[in-house]
Amino acid sequence: MVVRQESRTGTGAEASPPEFRAAVATMRAATLRPEIFCEEMPAPQRIAPYAAALSADVTIDGTDVGTGRIILLHDPAGNDAWEGTFRCVAYARAEIEIEMITDPLLADVGWSWLTEALDSHGAAYTAASGTVTRVATESFGGMADEEGTAQLEIRASWTPLGSDDDAGPGAGPGVSLDVAPHVEAWGELLCTAVGLPPVPDGVTVMPGRRGQRGTSR
Repeated sequence: MVVRQESRTGTGAEASPPEFRAAVATMRAATLRPEIFCEEMPAPQRIAPYAAALSADVTIDGTDVGTGRIILLHDPAGNDAWEGTFRCVAYARAEIEIEMITDPLLADVGWSWLTEALDSHGAAYTAASGTVTRVATESFGGMADEEGTAQLEIRASWTPLGSDDDAGPGAGPGVSLDVAPHVEAWGELLCTAVGLPPVPDGVTVMPGRRGQRGTSR
């Protein structure tokens, strides 16, 4: 999979810092479940000097039931709000049972899916923030016969730890940022949100489908 890298100046990936290129290489190396179709997407150019992005759909029995994106931002000068020089920004949306929309714990549970996924993949992070939104749709009039639908949307950002600047106390010199665990945690979030059971311990996850949408359906 090729991850498109964008820079604010428009000079392209060849002008990006080596630490950003190395981080994007680990982003490419992430292993996702086969239910996830993942591909590159244009990265925003106004949030940070350098950015790379992925989008994904979760497909069950030929139907897309979830979608999301993850963006890796890099500002070599650092960002006080990030508490570092890198930032992950993620979005996930999933179809859920309409009965779940009134569950008062749904938002808390949705956020815990993210933090637990990050922890389970060993994705060290700090300064996490985000929102969990519940959306219900009901039809009226000529469309009254259509069943209501519900979606859960999770928007989050966090600072990945592991680079020279962001590794934290005790990290040795030359430590590079491995973004793969963060991408894999995002993939797990997508699958959990749509109701896929976790992969049992001892079972190897095959690489997700990338760049094969036209041939896999």
